[in-house]
Amino acid sequence: MKTRSRSKQPKRHRQTGPARSAAGAIYGVHAVLAALANPARDNGRLLITRNAMDRHGPLAFANPVPVEIVPPRQINDMLPDDAVHQGLLLETAPLPEPGIEEVAHDGLMIVLDQVSDPHNVGAILRSAAAFVAHAVISTARHSPPQSAVLAKAASGALEHVCLVRVGNLARALDQLADAGVTTAGLDSGAAVSIEQIATARPLALVLGAEGQGLRRLTKERCQVLTRIDAPGEMPSLNVSNAAAIALYAVSRSNNATIQE
Repeated sequence: MKTRSRSKQPKRHRQTGPARSAAGAIYGVHAVLAALANPARDNGRLLITRNAMDRHGPLAFANPVPVEIVPPRQINDMLPDDAVHQGLLLETAPLPEPGIEEVAHDGLMIVLDQVSDPHNVGAILRSAAAFVAHAVISTARHSPPQSAVLAKAASGALEHVCLVRVGNLARALDQLADAGVTTAGLDSGAAVSIEQIATARPLALVLGAEGQGLRRLTKERCQVLTRIDAPGEMPSLNVSNAAAIALYAVSRSNNATIQE
C-alpha cells in the first residue's frame, strides 16, 4: 500500500534586529515587578506566561494594569534572541528624566562620560541603588536610552535612581561644583587615592568609557582626579566594575567615619 509522504514544513526562525525590539517595553522578573510597584510609571499591558504567573502569585503593584496570560513564544517573538524575559513583558513608557537643576545636589551621585553600552549603564544603576547613590548623570549623546536591555541590566534600579542626561557634560560638572558638590574623576594615573576623598559629601564620581576613559575637557572640569588601588597586574577595570568598587570604597569609608 502506498503511503502519502508528508511535505516538510519550513522551520520557523525567529527574526532578529531592531525591528523585533519591543519598543516601550521592559522584560525580566526584577525589572517588571519593580516597574509595576512604581506609581510614577505609565504602564500598559503585562504579558505573562502561565508558569511565571504561578511562580509569582498575585502580582501586587501600585497601578493595576491589564494582564494577558500568553505562551512563551509570543514574548519570544517580540524580543531579540538573547533576551532572557523569564516569562514577563510589560508595556510601559520611559520614566521622566529630570534636568540636572532638578536633581538634589547632596549625598552621592555618578557621572558617566560617554558610556554607551546599555549593559554597563544598567549595571552601574544597579550598583548606585545598592550604595544609595541617588542619580546617574550621563551625556545626551553617546549614551543609551531607557531601553528594555538597559532596564533588564539594571534589575529594577531604574525605579530608584534618577537617570539624567545632559547636553554639555563640562557645563554640568561646573553646575555641580557651583552647588558645592565635589566632582572626582576616576583615573588610574591619579595621585590621589579614592580613600582620600571618600568622606566628601556631596560627592559625584565621574567615570569615562572603556578604552578612552575620561575625555580631556572632562578631566579639566573635575575638581580632583582619583584612583582605585588594585594589587593585581590588571591595569584597568570594566567601567561598571570600577563604579561598583568606587561606590563601595566611599560608602565604607563614610560609614567608618560616622561610627567614630
